[in-house]
This record gives sequence, structure tokens and C-alpha cells, in this order.
Amino acid sequence: MTTQPALARRLGLSDAVFIGLGSMIGAGVFAAFTPAAQAAGNGLLIGLLVAAVVAFCNATSSAQLAAVYPASGGTYVYGRERLGPWWGFLAGWSFVIGKIASCAAMAMTFAAYAAPPGWERPVAVAAVVGLAAVNYFGITRTALLTRIIVVVVLIALAIAVAAGFGTGLPAIGWEPSGLIAHGWYGILQSAGLLFFAFAGYARIATMGEEVRTPAKTIPRAITTALAIVVVLYGIVAITILGTLGANGVAASAAPLADVVAASGWGWATPVVRVGAAAASLGALLGLIAGIGRTCLAMAREGDLPRWLAAVHPRFAVPHRAEVAIAIVVTVLVLTVDLRGAIGFSSFGVLLYYFVANIAAYGQPREQRRYPKVLQVLGAVACVVLVVTLPPVGIVVGVAVIAIGIGYRIIAHRLTRAQA
Repeated sequence: MTTQPALARRLGLSDAVFIGLGSMIGAGVFAAFTPAAQAAGNGLLIGLLVAAVVAFCNATSSAQLAAVYPASGGTYVYGRERLGPWWGFLAGWSFVIGKIASCAAMAMTFAAYAAPPGWERPVAVAAVVGLAAVNYFGITRTALLTRIIVVVVLIALAIAVAAGFGTGLPAIGWEPSGLIAHGWYGILQSAGLLFFAFAGYARIATMGEEVRTPAKTIPRAITTALAIVVVLYGIVAITILGTLGANGVAASAAPLADVVAASGWGWATPVVRVGAAAASLGALLGLIAGIGRTCLAMAREGDLPRWLAAVHPRFAVPHRAEVAIAIVVTVLVLTVDLRGAIGFSSFGVLLYYFVANIAAYGQPREQRRYPKVLQVLGAVACVVLVVTLPPVGIVVGVAVIAIGIGYRIIAHRLTRAQA
């Protein structure tokens, strides 16, 4: 690999765990349950369990690889090292396009809770610009702000869950026939959509070049953050289904706020809205940081324009990549309706983890931390969930992947011609 300026190792275990939590909680609690309920009804509980199992398989693959290859870029690096340049490119490009869509979705989710009517898009743009600036001035500032955001979100969620349980959870349907009323296709589609909510732990791996003692810290941070979020999502899913019912969740743009309203805890509604806004900011903050590191790694290898590989001499961040990401996300926020962004994002992220599982499967015995059956299960599950996603997300995803492949072919041919 070409020698480039290195990023500074400033993150400890707790920093990495909080970055993973901040990246996951915002997407999951406030964005994914409504479309999952539309797909599966009460069966989203089964979908959540399936998504958690797939996420665990993928997380163990990422942790096993990150311990050996602690460099910025995550599965882009693992794919290149274990499988070859094209596999790495598929992983990196899938991650970048999927997570840029997620950035725009999180910015607009924040604005939906925080902005006055009619001001959603300008407020969303302000959030993108502000958090890009935070990332620009150093990863330790990113970690500190993420800690604050996670604490605010957990307080808001605790209030919402307490309010929901105070109703006695009258609406939940535990009967097996009710859980599978929408069929297994709907359940698997909900799992694919809910997987979007778990994918934040990838941010820990993509920032491997900035973590102290990465061989120990990254695997522990990934599994710890994922375990916490699985428990949290399960509690929240039971709360919203039990209070609103599957149809109520499917029809709600803000199910946790509606839970609080249904409980009679009107005083808590502003707190939950603040928590939702903070969660979206936390997810957006982690997303921008993670995409920037993947773009850095791809640019170092010529799979993206090489000027994106610059590292700021003072702040030790990939500043050009992060500025470029902020510009693209801003354009999307101002021009695109991103109601289908979760499906498109899940398409890209599931392909990303498919490559991670294949790469981890081929690691030699001395590098292994987990049995191969987890990598096989993870790879098969990624393919199954991809094909059950909403058709529009699949079509758009395939088209954008094709564009990326075309770019790489042309760029590398031009490089060889100039050599």
C-alpha cells in the first residue's frame, strides 16, 4: 500500500463504544421501526431478532478482521487484503453510497423533530455543515460530542419506555399467528430494514487507524456496543408495539413521541423530541466520520480521486474527504425525497458485510477469533436480506454499483495509459 500520512491514535475503548452507540441508536430507534412495522406488523419482533443475529455474525467478522488490519477503511481494506482489489472496491463503494444516503436521512430526521414547519431542509443543511465542522477539527471532539449525545438519547428513551410500560402495554399481540400474519417475506423485509439500525458498529472498524491498541480495543468495542443496542432495541420495540399496536407504529412518523402522548405524559413529549433530535445528530456525526475514513482509504489506492487522501497537518483528519461528503449530502437534502433511503442504505451495507464475511472466512487459523460457521451464516443472510428489500431500493442500488464499477475501470485504464 502506498505510504501516506497516518491518522493519530487517540481513541480508547470507551470512546470507540460510544461512537458505535451514537451511530446505531439514532438510526434504529427513530427511523427504522415504522417501515419495519409496515412490512411485518407485529412480526417486526421476529425481524428484529433476525437482524440482530445477522448483525452479530457480521460484527464478529469485522472484529476479527479489524484486529489484524487496523487501518482506516474497514471492509474496503479487508477485502483488498484478503480477496483482491475488486472485492475491496465493491465493499468500499457500497459503504460510501449507502451511508451517504443515511447521512441525508438522519439530517432530515433531525430537522423533522427540531425545525419549525417549512424550515426542515435549511435546518437539515445546517446540521450537516455543523457536524462536518466538528469532525474537521479532530476525532477527539467527535468522540466527546458523541458521549454527550448518547447520554441525552438514553435519558429520553428511558422516559419514553417508562411512559409506555405505564400504560400496561395493552396493544401487543403475542400470538404466533399474529407475529407471522404478514408472512415470512414481510418478516425478512423488516429484518433487512432493521439491519440498517445495527450497522453503526462499522464506524468503529472504519476508524481503526485512530484507535489505541486496536487488536484488543476494536473487537471489544464492536461486540460491546452491539450487545447494548440489541437489548435497547428489544425493549423499545416491545414498548411501541405494546402501546400503539402494529398498525399504530406503521402509521406513525414519530412512534416514541406518540407513545408518550398515548400514556398521558404530555410533559415528556419535548424531552423525547430533544432525544430524537440528539440521536439523529449522533448518527449523522458518526456517519460523516466513518465515510470520510473509507473515502481516505479508497483515495489512497486510486479507487477515488487521490486528492481525497489528504490528511490535515494539524487536526489529523481526512479533511478534503469530509468536506466533499458534506457537499454531496447537502445537495441530497435540498433536492431528494429520502423516504426510501433506508432500503437503499441497507442494500449497500448488506453488500459491504457480505464481503466482510467472505474475507473473514479465508483468514488463517492464527488470526481466527470466531468459528467459520458465523461467517457462512452471515454471508448467506446478507444475500437473503438484500433480495427481500423493497424493489426500488434494489434497482437503484444495482444502478449505482454499476456506475461505481464503470468509474473504477475508466480511472485505472487512464492511470495505466499515463504510466
